[in-house]
Amino acid sequence: MLRPHSLLWHYLWVGPHVLQLILAIILWRRGFHKQFPFFFTYLVFVGIDGVILWVLDWLPSVSAVAYWQTDYAEAVLEGLLTLAVVWEIFSHLVRPYPARARSGKRLIMLTGAVLVPLAVLATHNPVAPTALIGHLYSLLLGLYTVLSGLMLFLFLFSTYHRLTWDRLALGVALGFSIDWCEHAAGCALIASGIRDTRLDFLSMATYHVCVLIWYYYLLFPAHPGLASIDNGISPKRKTDGPIGRIGQRLQPARLLARL
Repeated sequence: MLRPHSLLWHYLWVGPHVLQLILAIILWRRGFHKQFPFFFTYLVFVGIDGVILWVLDWLPSVSAVAYWQTDYAEAVLEGLLTLAVVWEIFSHLVRPYPARARSGKRLIMLTGAVLVPLAVLATHNPVAPTALIGHLYSLLLGLYTVLSGLMLFLFLFSTYHRLTWDRLALGVALGFSIDWCEHAAGCALIASGIRDTRLDFLSMATYHVCVLIWYYYLLFPAHPGLASIDNGISPKRKTDGPIGRIGQRLQPARLLARL
């Protein structure tokens, strides 16, 4: 439909979406969809949508306008779903800490209210070949700017209050954080008029890494020495000595430094 692509291009496009559909099937059998229903819905929706867009790109009978219209509609639905996923991650993070949950809800909504106008300013007058593509890149840039900011808030909030991440929530958050930050930077470059195929490869490769991170955190168990106890105060290790407490407090800081 658009132009011929290499074999690597096709793999990086459709491969991660097939992998995440396989992941969704495995997680369904393990009952994961009951713990993270919005994230599970995201896996299924984006996995199927990615394959559909790949087929539309491959079919010569599909026009460029039809392709970009489909992509735009998908972006709107995905945006609403990812915002729900962020709230789901936040809920899992603060669930063992009722006092922090109340203040955290107010702060995350305030953060979102600040990020939205900043995202609108960042998407002003994008450079694009058509108005439809320009609107799409504006939407994506604004969306990924807000999402990246919200994930940064979660890591800062957990670091400041010394909250311990559940392994599943941490895996979901870490994968999305890497992917959304890269997508925000890529969309900013494209909206400014930079057109380079390497940006597409980087975007697809980053999402592939994101899916592999989910595989690692969601399918492989944590270290047997780690046990979360929901006592309403703080999840602790079985041997809650000074060294264990120090490592527990430094964990969010190390993750934040990697981002």
